[in-house]
Amino acid sequence: MRNLDKYKGVIPAFYACYDDEGEISPERVRELTKYFIDKKVKGVYVNGSSGECIYQSVEDKKTVLENVMKEAKDKLTVIAHVACNNTKDSMELAAHAESLGVDAIAAIPPIYFRLPEYSIAEYWNDISSAAKNTDFVIYNIPQLAGVALTDALFTEMRKNPNVIGVKNSSMPVQDIQMFKQKAGDDYVIFNGPDEQFISGRIIGAEGAIGGTYGAMPELFLKMDECLKNKDLDKARDIQYDVDEIIYKMCSAHGNMYAVIKEILRIDENLDIGSVRKPLSGLVEDDMSIAKEAAEMINKARDKYID
Repeated sequence: MRNLDKYKGVIPAFYACYDDEGEISPERVRELTKYFIDKKVKGVYVNGSSGECIYQSVEDKKTVLENVMKEAKDKLTVIAHVACNNTKDSMELAAHAESLGVDAIAAIPPIYFRLPEYSIAEYWNDISSAAKNTDFVIYNIPQLAGVALTDALFTEMRKNPNVIGVKNSSMPVQDIQMFKQKAGDDYVIFNGPDEQFISGRIIGAEGAIGGTYGAMPELFLKMDECLKNKDLDKARDIQYDVDEIIYKMCSAHGNMYAVIKEILRIDENLDIGSVRKPLSGLVEDDMSIAKEAAEMINKARDKYID
C-alpha cells in the first residue's frame, strides 16, 4: 500500500542558496531547510525551477540535496528533482537522491529537442530505474518544457509502479481534474501554479508545490487549513491577497526569485544570496518593490493568521 499522506499538504519549492561569490553555500542551504522546518510545512521540493536547476551543475545539485537532507530527514517530506537534459546525469542524480533517503524523485521531460512520447517515457523510466526503491513524480510544466503530459503518456507512465503522481504546473486547472480522474486515489496530483492554489485543490489536487510559498508559508498553510475546514470564502480572500503579492514580486526588473530572497532578508533575517546569471539580480529600483511586497505579506499575516 502506498504511503501518500506524506505528500498531501503544502510543499514549498526550495531556493538556490549562494554565498557572496555566487557559489552554492552548504551553510545557507541548511539554514533555509531549518526555516522550513520551523514554519511547519509538509515538505520541500529540491532542485526544481525555484532552485534554478537548469543553471546548476550535477555537483551543485548533489551539494544542495546532501545539505537539505542533513536537516530535513525524518522532519520534512523531501522530493528531489533530478532531471538534467541528458539521461546519464539524471540517472546519476536519481541514484544519489535514493542513497540519501529522499521520499521521492521528480523530473521534467527533456527540453529543446521535441522528442516523441515514447522517448520521453523511456527517459523517465530510465531515471526511475536508477532509484528502484523511490517514488517518482512526473513534473508537467509545458509552458517552459515545451512538451505537455498527455493522457496517452500518463497512461504509459502509470505502468511504472514507482510513479505516484504528477506535479502539474500547467495553467489550465482542468488538467488537474483530468489527471485525477484518470489516476484515481492511488496517485497524488500536486497543484503547481501558486495563483490557483485553491482552484487546483478544489478540483482534485491533494498536495501543492510552489515557488512563492517560501516567502509567505503561513498564508498557504492558512489556505490549506481553510480548505480542510470548508471555509471557502476565507480561502478565496487569502488567495486574492496572495495573488496581489505575487503580481508585485513579478513587477521588478530582477527575477522574481531575487525579489523573494530579498523579502526573506527583510522579513526573516535570512540571507541565501541572489540568483545565478543569466537570471537578473535586483537593481536599485527593485528594493522598494521587495520592501512593499514584504509589507503586503506582513499585512496579510496580521489579517488572516490568528
